[in-house]
Amino acid sequence: MKIVKTMLIPVVALTMIAGSFGVAQAATKTVKIGNIIPLSGPSASVGIQGKNAREMAVQEINDAGGIKSMGGAKLEMLYADSKSDPTAGVSAAEQMINSDKVALLTGCWNSAVTYPTTQVAERYGVPFVVPVSVRDTITERGFKYTFRVAAKDSWWTRDQFAFLKDMAKETGTKIKTVAFVYENGDWGTGFAAGWKKLAKAAGYKVVLDEPYPSTASDLTPVVLKIKRAKPDVLFLTSNASDAILLTNTIANMKVHVKAIIGSGGGHADPAFLTAVGKNAEGIFDIGEWETDLNKPGVDEANAKYNKLYGYNLSGEAVDAYSSMYLIKAALETAGSTDPVKLRQALADTKLCSGPGSIFAYKCIDFDKDGQNKQAALVVVQIHNDNGTMKRFTVWPKEGRHAGYTPTFPMAQ
Repeated sequence: MKIVKTMLIPVVALTMIAGSFGVAQAATKTVKIGNIIPLSGPSASVGIQGKNAREMAVQEINDAGGIKSMGGAKLEMLYADSKSDPTAGVSAAEQMINSDKVALLTGCWNSAVTYPTTQVAERYGVPFVVPVSVRDTITERGFKYTFRVAAKDSWWTRDQFAFLKDMAKETGTKIKTVAFVYENGDWGTGFAAGWKKLAKAAGYKVVLDEPYPSTASDLTPVVLKIKRAKPDVLFLTSNASDAILLTNTIANMKVHVKAIIGSGGGHADPAFLTAVGKNAEGIFDIGEWETDLNKPGVDEANAKYNKLYGYNLSGEAVDAYSSMYLIKAALETAGSTDPVKLRQALADTKLCSGPGSIFAYKCIDFDKDGQNKQAALVVVQIHNDNGTMKRFTVWPKEGRHAGYTPTFPMAQ
């Protein structure tokens, strides 16, 4: 497993500068953070976005003086490419803990990787911050060292159905049938399990339940099944490449439904709108964050990220960005990289303000299982705004983009 270090060069430079002016050596200490994320493979795009967000936050933290309670220690980022492979993730965690001596770990975006990798960290007693990975059971195993910032998938599916109920009521639209199409990993199957329970409770008839491999190069057979099933509403859980493939194939085959509801991930990937263009018109998607969110610091952070990397922050990138400030806050409290002290500091931290608090909800605040109990979701609709495809927040209604009226049912 190849471990890549970044942010080290500025620290070394700082060390040389500090030494030349006789500054205390304590200012050159670093805190190693191991990051296991997909930098190649089907989830590479979101992995790279998360890496960029981490580096923007860490640069800000280091430039602002590092961890003051530790003599200005700087954060040193180490990266390992999980390739969305659980075995690679576990191997990277073992190496980062035993060889690189990281203070804590973050990752891994793919729930299938995060689940066994957090188990490794728990065994060694090393804190693990999970910015994004939604499988419920990641924080339901009685672990003491795992802390998840994002909402878990049962909350995502719960809010997808709450949105559907509210929009149907608001527009007087009758919904009777639903179809579930999802990538066949832990993420997709976890969502599907939630959908099935919620559909039964809501009285919707499930006319299609179709998992597929996200590495598929042709999803025409899946789209044919959707067309034959004729659902009122199509729920999707897709990575970037398959979200693009499904959307363009659905448009080409003229499949018409009352609503398509994505689950973040590939539908929230900036590459998605670039690749599908107007074929995305009217699609709904759920996520933790949007650029039109009315909250202090959002515009500034997004503008800086866009300037650095050429595209907007996604919800997943915001989770990664905020997680670095969460780690900073915990290190300030712990004043140490001692894993027991750092673990307790993470459990006690309530991050509600400051540059890292650009998330959609009030605070990062963990429950006894390490789940951020205040994580909340929003639903957007993709719309052609004078020739540019944009995401408009539509739900909850009180957070709706000012002046925007959702198209529900979707235009046929």
